[in-house]
Order: sequence, then structure tokens, then C-alpha cells
Amino acid sequence: MTTLSGKTLFITGASRGIGLAIAERAARDGANVAIAAKSDVPNPKLPGTIHTAAEAVNAAGGRGLALKCDIREEDEVRAAVAATVDAFGGIDILVNNASAIWLRGALDTPMKRFDLMQQVNARGTFLCAQACLPHLLQAANPHILTLAPPPSLDPKWWAPHTGYTLAKMGMSFVTLGLAGEFGPQGVAVNALWPRTLIATDALNMIPGVDAGNGRSPAIVADAAHAVLTRPAAGFSGRFLVDEDVLREAGVEDFSGYAVDPSKPLYPDLFLD
Repeated sequence: MTTLSGKTLFITGASRGIGLAIAERAARDGANVAIAAKSDVPNPKLPGTIHTAAEAVNAAGGRGLALKCDIREEDEVRAAVAATVDAFGGIDILVNNASAIWLRGALDTPMKRFDLMQQVNARGTFLCAQACLPHLLQAANPHILTLAPPPSLDPKWWAPHTGYTLAKMGMSFVTLGLAGEFGPQGVAVNALWPRTLIATDALNMIPGVDAGNGRSPAIVADAAHAVLTRPAAGFSGRFLVDEDVLREAGVEDFSGYAVDPSKPLYPDLFLD
């Protein structure tokens, strides 16, 4: 299978950035895409809403469904999943993209911010999987793909921002557990992480880094597409890196993904 035509994807945090890029890439195949995110009214600081994302999906050749959903709220997640199934008849793919970030040390991390990251990242990933799995288990080639790094216990990734690392690795460990539980039942449960910084609004959270040192979200979207079109059986529990996935798919030239080819690419967090 090399296409997502007719497949239904439920993507969290897809109103902009990587989530939107994955949605648009699937839409080019003719997929149905549920855009589950909080942004339903324009924000002057962050472009993009669930409505503009759904329009982009439609324009790319897919069918978009805008769903206002805070993945911290169980009722909202279950309602969004039900609305997706009502609209499209099922769910084939869950992409856990929504994530909260705060790159500060322990003394500079308000507990409100700490709690937000744990609720959105690890708990939100678990909740969305729990809500989608009854439908995924009935799908022909079911995938759960989570935007999370390979698990690491190296203190160099923990010391500078324990709260964020805990939340992000939480997504990785949820992936590990769900892969172990549902991989044998035919669901591909995997994680994907970029080799380099990706030019999204989240980069504004990293002092001293500019988007020119990164790649466009298209590289993650293309890698996600390569993963999600693979047969699900026996393909679970992998911690994949975008560049490696695309190399395996035959891509040799990555220069087109660079935001500014004259600037050096910075590696993303959590990768050596």
C-alpha cells in the first residue's frame, strides 16, 4: 500500500506546524482527516485554526473535519472520536502530534506549566489512543504514530528541562507500552522524531535559535506518510527518525527541506 486514499486519520494539534503538514500530505492521497485541536478562533501570535486546516485538507484533495478538542479533557476527546466515526465510518490512523513545551530548569518551571506538559503530552497521548483503539482494532491496516523521541535516560537531556523531558519521554514510554499490548493484535504503534530542528512556532520557545537552522515540516510529513502506508502487521515498537525513514524509502537528497540552505542545520533535542 503506497497511498492513504480513503483512509481516516485522527490528528491531534493539527491546526498548524507538523500536524498540519501530515494532514495535508495525507489529503493529497484523498484521505479523510479529523483535525483535533484547540484553536478554533484566530490567534494573532499563532497562525492557523482547525477551520483553516480543514480547508487546507479539502483544497489538497482530502476531506477535512474541524473538531475543537482539548486533549486534556476526556469528554472532548471521546466526542471528537465519535464525531470522526460518524463522519467517516471509522478510524484507521491516530497521529499523536499535540505537545506542550517549556525548556527551562526546575526553578524556572511553574507548576502550572509542568502540569500542562504532563497532561497534554503523556496523558493526552494515552487518552487519544484509548479512545481510538476500539475503532483501530477494526481497521484494515491500523497505525498509531506519536511524535516522540527514542527513550533516553542520559542526564544531558534531563538536566536542562526535567519537566519537558519527562513529558516528552512520557509519550515515548506510552508508545512502548501500547506497542507491546496492541502490536500483537495487529496495530502498528510507533514513534517518529526529526533529526534536525523543524521550523514551526514551537521554535520560538528556544532562545537563540532561528528557523533558518531547521527544515520545513514537510520532511516529517513525508516520513510519516512512508510509515503510515506500511503494512501494520509486525511493525510496532519502533522509534523512527525522519531522515532514516526517508533514506529507507529511497530519498537521497534532503536539501529541498532546508529553510535556509546557507545556514547549518541544528540537531533536534534528544538525538545524539
